[in-house]
Amino acid sequence: MYSINSVEDLQELNPYIIVGCGGGGEKFSNLEGIETVGFLDDNPAKQGKPFCGLEVASNLSDLFESTEANTVAIMLPIGAEGTALKYAVQALANGKNAVVSFRSLSLSENESLLKLAEQNDVCIKEISPRLDVVRKICGVAPEKCCEVLPKISYEAKAPVIFVGGTSQECGKRTTTKSLGIEAMKRGMKASIISTDEMGLEQPTAFNFRAGSLSAMDIPSAILSSIKYVEENDQPDIIFIEGQSSLTEDGNPHPRGLSACILIGADPDAVVVGHRPNHPYREPRGIDYEVKAIEAVVPTTKVVGLSINLRNADEDMTLESFEEKYGLPAADMYSGGAAKILDAILEYLDNNTINDEKAIFDSFRSCNIVCWQCLCTIRSR
Repeated sequence: MYSINSVEDLQELNPYIIVGCGGGGEKFSNLEGIETVGFLDDNPAKQGKPFCGLEVASNLSDLFESTEANTVAIMLPIGAEGTALKYAVQALANGKNAVVSFRSLSLSENESLLKLAEQNDVCIKEISPRLDVVRKICGVAPEKCCEVLPKISYEAKAPVIFVGGTSQECGKRTTTKSLGIEAMKRGMKASIISTDEMGLEQPTAFNFRAGSLSAMDIPSAILSSIKYVEENDQPDIIFIEGQSSLTEDGNPHPRGLSACILIGADPDAVVVGHRPNHPYREPRGIDYEVKAIEAVVPTTKVVGLSINLRNADEDMTLESFEEKYGLPAADMYSGGAAKILDAILEYLDNNTINDEKAIFDSFRSCNIVCWQCLCTIRSR
């Protein structure tokens, strides 16, 4: 009843004032047959600047007076529902139609807005997530939009290490935990973030099932987790457990989950887990996974391999993996965390920027002091 089903539905409400001068506002204005007569944004840095051929305004009332707009289209991101609601009320109260995209709040559940539109003899429509289409195709769908987390911008102060793998059940959780414990043994303050409901073992800082979130929310959840542990625990280093694999054959569904966690982590370095002769998964292999990880996050580097030898042939030694892939390899079940952590620290040492490295080198006699100093420098 309230959902926009075609661009023709939007064309009937021309011309428009568009609130939100970002990706959503630009896409809306570029739709076929849409006539835009004004743009508005709350960001002072955008106001007075050109956007899609028009100058961005700062006051909606001024646009009501200076244009002949019939409708206000509110194209704001997740997390800005309060602002979107404010502009919808202002539009309706001034006798203008409104097009909204609340996502997390269905228009059918907002009786006050619907009543206001009726009182002022105007209409309010929503560009919905079209879960009805998903239900038609798949037979089932969420009751409402699952994308609810605000998008944040945050740069980690401590080094972030991502533990990926060539398949599911290859040892990612064990590797993440083992690296955190080894870092703590050396006197570092390490935070371990598990992205699985089974990540219940100490000393994990906390765990949650990333796979229960929407693909749009997973990076936000990971980045928010990094921000949370830095604000509350001030770690020297952060270890994040990945899920599944970017390249595992046979089961494509978790690959997107793996990518979303990796993107949210935006790691300084990566460790890849591998289980040779996996009894019930189909990994494509280490080469594929390393290339995929470094393609998704071009600024990171795979620096070590965690090899789960549980099902390996006798000739599959750690040395054979090192020789083949040119990376240090270790088995976490045989005390291999120390070797991989050494590789991580060496890589981070060699890849700090020059000013950091000059100070870093003066403390090389003690890993603990080095990392405390490096994290202090990065936080400046």
